[in-house]
Amino acid sequence: MRKKKPQKIPIKKTSMDPRKPIFTLRLEKLVPKNSVGYINFSFKASMQTANTEAFFKTTYVDEQDVERMVAATQLRPNNARRMFPCFDEPGYKTPFELSVVRPRTMIALSNTPVARTEDINGEPNAVWDHFERTPPMSTFTLGLIIADLKQLGESIHYKDDNGNDIELRVWGRSEYLQALEGVNEKLSRVFGEVAKFWQVSLPLRRLDIVALPNYQGVKPADNWGLIVYKESDLCNNGYLYLAHEISYQWLGALVTPAWWSDAHLNKAFVGYLAAEIAFKLDGGSEMDGKWPMTMLYSLYYEFSKRYPHSRITGMKQETACFKIELLFRMFNYTIGEDTFKKGIRTFIESKKFKTFTGDDIWNALNEAALADGKIPKDVDIKTVAASWIDKERLPLITVKRNTDANSALVSQKVYLRERPHDVPDAAKLLWWAPIVLWRSDNLDFTNTMPVTWMRNHKDLNLVNMPDKEHFIIVNPEEIAPFPVNYDDENWKLISEFLQSEDSTKIPELTRAKLLHDAWNLAYAGELSFATALNMTLFLPKEKHPLVWDPVFTMIDHVGRHICTSLQDKFRAYVRNLLAPLYNELGKDASDKEHKWKKSLRSNARYFLCSTGYKPCVQEAQEQFSKWMQAPNPDEGNPVSDSYLCPVFRWGTQQEWDFALQRVIKFPPSRTKSERTYLLKTLAGCPYDEHKIEKILNITLLEENGNFTESDLLLIFSMLTGSPQGTSALFHFLANNWELLKERYSSRTNVWDSLISCATSRFTTQEGYDLVSNFYVEHKGEFSSAQHIMEKALRNILEETKWSADNIPVLERWLDNYLQNTEMEEDQYEKN
Repeated sequence: MRKKKPQKIPIKKTSMDPRKPIFTLRLEKLVPKNSVGYINFSFKASMQTANTEAFFKTTYVDEQDVERMVAATQLRPNNARRMFPCFDEPGYKTPFELSVVRPRTMIALSNTPVARTEDINGEPNAVWDHFERTPPMSTFTLGLIIADLKQLGESIHYKDDNGNDIELRVWGRSEYLQALEGVNEKLSRVFGEVAKFWQVSLPLRRLDIVALPNYQGVKPADNWGLIVYKESDLCNNGYLYLAHEISYQWLGALVTPAWWSDAHLNKAFVGYLAAEIAFKLDGGSEMDGKWPMTMLYSLYYEFSKRYPHSRITGMKQETACFKIELLFRMFNYTIGEDTFKKGIRTFIESKKFKTFTGDDIWNALNEAALADGKIPKDVDIKTVAASWIDKERLPLITVKRNTDANSALVSQKVYLRERPHDVPDAAKLLWWAPIVLWRSDNLDFTNTMPVTWMRNHKDLNLVNMPDKEHFIIVNPEEIAPFPVNYDDENWKLISEFLQSEDSTKIPELTRAKLLHDAWNLAYAGELSFATALNMTLFLPKEKHPLVWDPVFTMIDHVGRHICTSLQDKFRAYVRNLLAPLYNELGKDASDKEHKWKKSLRSNARYFLCSTGYKPCVQEAQEQFSKWMQAPNPDEGNPVSDSYLCPVFRWGTQQEWDFALQRVIKFPPSRTKSERTYLLKTLAGCPYDEHKIEKILNITLLEENGNFTESDLLLIFSMLTGSPQGTSALFHFLANNWELLKERYSSRTNVWDSLISCATSRFTTQEGYDLVSNFYVEHKGEFSSAQHIMEKALRNILEETKWSADNIPVLERWLDNYLQNTEMEEDQYEKN
């Protein structure tokens, strides 16, 4: 059949929508449906110079003080339309043929290798590069760099049995190549692991990794075949960043989200895979081994608030990605790693050069799980995933055992930590939750298959449970993102096991979970604090930093909410907990020790010093004296940040005054963040009311010109970190009411913050009476802060209920603990 000769159809009219980036072409006549056509046109566009987005130009100065130019692209998510006219949506995939003119002294890099280079008549200093045709791809994966770059070492040739045959290269400016030493080796290892996971070949002959001078993008430009990093991001020592961007070459470029709403699922899977690979290659050392705990704890705190995200859209999107990342981890555990990989590989093979939606991934995993018999037929992975993704909450699973019947009742409800717990529709929110269970009569810490699923039901009954002498642990290893509560007897059995010689048989991630769940559930009013504190009794012999991580948060949170009369007892408990760890770690770090050990020592020192442990305080004062004796103390601070708070809390007035002068005389040439941290610790660390009054007098009454409005807000906020600070700020406000009202009530930022911080943080009936009487005495005088006072009284009322329920329990437990524990009282500072 003869092909029809192409018809030329004139363009009748063009128009540009001033409100949208849409250019409309109106033709002289209708085009028949299913026609294939070509639009041939030229255009002009401007390079961006204000930022490194779209097609941009930037400059840097080399070591010879010569200004160098860089031209490059960052087209994600929809900046291609700012470079050239196009359908700039991920679903429109097409091959690209790119040609660029460049100076002879520079190189040009794009998604594919250069097919040929031509000289240009009349332009002896420029050449014309024509790149090979790309595979079909979305516009945002098109990449281009023109710059004065040099290759780091030799190319890496990666070839495998899955069809990959690709050259890997690393580029940077010549004077920066030394800082990139080792990147080739890391690239080779990471690419090999990512390719082995996917087992689907990339249709690329080359992948270039570039450390681009003066690139300011928040994230790397992950073009297909050309990944662009900030210099500082590429030269770091970890694998995570490389694994993340290389994974995008498959999921993101080869297979692309159908729409922006699917992009968060793409990001979540890539994040999950990158973390898994980083752990495999170096134990996750760049994350201190804390993945996924750090991410998970932040989700627990955020989703247990009465109002998650505080209506901040960016935070909402970020936590949505984190949650889905944890869901991929959950499915990897519950259907098994081999089945999980099989489902993902089937998915990506079927979607090559196409786009996908979330349903495509969940359905592929479901088919693989059913085929391998890894889920019951009435459990659907898409339905399970939706029950987690569609809710801005997480469940609390409660397990109450009936040892007489060897059974257990498992129930679920919304996990709420922030009081009061009256959120809308809480009773209607249910999840499909996997119930993975370990039991001490048959300890098998490798089994992560669920014994059953909570099929969107409020409760279920487990049978054939152990006898009363053996404990059970549900959701070990944080397999799914939910905390677990038990009956008191099961908590007791777990606590006793952890205090035995067999404690390390429970993996460290699960030991950390048990601690984290216990104290957070107590804080939320779901568990007795006596039970939660019993769960910490094994800690004096605990060495793993992952297990200690939730303990430091517990010390901080509980310490902020107990009344002044209980603080000495709580500090004594904390000292006894931390002193063995601190002494074993030693105060001096070695150059070769792991990052986690340095972090653990720093946290132990900070919290132990905060309790007045004399060896720790004396060490801090010794270091601080070096600063006080410096001939020019304003030139810089030689003292580690971790030493400042102990000195300001337990040290002398002279030491505190010295630091205050450093803030007042802080030279503009130094980094502002140093001054901010110094001011934070000066205000937030002291228990001495005289120090607190002095900083408030200088800043609020004397109006010292060295303190800005931001400084005042920072000081108010830091004072609320302790009962002493809150009390001192309130009394300062009450004693200077008329002057403060006259001076600041018209400055609503300062006034509202002052009223809020001075009145909102009390937790006892005594505090409620103070604020209530103050409110009555000055009724009608609060101006813009009127609603703040009313909210403060409501919040304090909730806190007083919490205190009434928990403070007596805490005090009884602490009294019993201290009575049965030997304490070296001469080793501690007194208030």
